[in-house]
Amino acid sequence: MKYYYDLHMHSCLSPCGDMDMTPNNIVGMSKLLGLDVIALTDHNSVLNCEAVMKLGVENDLCVIPGMELTTMEEIHVVCLFPTLEKALLWNDYVKEHQMQFPNRVDIYGRQVIMNELDEEIGEVENLLILATDISVMNVKELVERFDGVCYPAHINRDSMSIISSLGDIPPECGFTTAEVSSSGNVEQLKASYPILNDMLIVRDSDAHYLENMKDAENFFELETLSIDSVLQKLKNT
Repeated sequence: MKYYYDLHMHSCLSPCGDMDMTPNNIVGMSKLLGLDVIALTDHNSVLNCEAVMKLGVENDLCVIPGMELTTMEEIHVVCLFPTLEKALLWNDYVKEHQMQFPNRVDIYGRQVIMNELDEEIGEVENLLILATDISVMNVKELVERFDGVCYPAHINRDSMSIISSLGDIPPECGFTTAEVSSSGNVEQLKASYPILNDMLIVRDSDAHYLENMKDAENFFELETLSIDSVLQKLKNT
């Protein structure tokens, strides 16, 4: 069966995420758009995943806990996990490997943690968008220690992408999946970067605002829908 996905979106926890990106609004808009499975991938944090996952269960929406990691090379990598518990352990690991610099709310915006009622239950004090000391060259191995799957984000962009930073996707990274944003031309990218011909290409919204979320268009063919079946698909092995 076809299951429509969007595996890269941000909540109000991301400093660049709009305050309207609350757990209820994200799940509600996902259902309106016809999505079957989503992943919440805030910058360097998974702390709003629990609320969105709870709402997903209530609304028949498969929600994968995730994170958009910033590597030491300032490359964005989408990291997805089979359970909230594994995601939270990864969150603790990343926190230990990130620069600790106070957030300037007047410049970057708030970083709000919410529950499933869209009530504010906390705020992250240190700026989340800063680079970690985790290299893109070993991030896949590290994520797999937490039973997760990862892939380079928006590879066609001029900044914060693996191609803009390194000029290509080094095979040593071990990635088997890559994300191309909606503005990217997959065939042109494959012609320029042959490694992509052996990789699964996913298309995600990277939504920071509700209006950035996309209609159900991209899908996986799966026998049954579950977090495990989606992660297995993304392994592309």
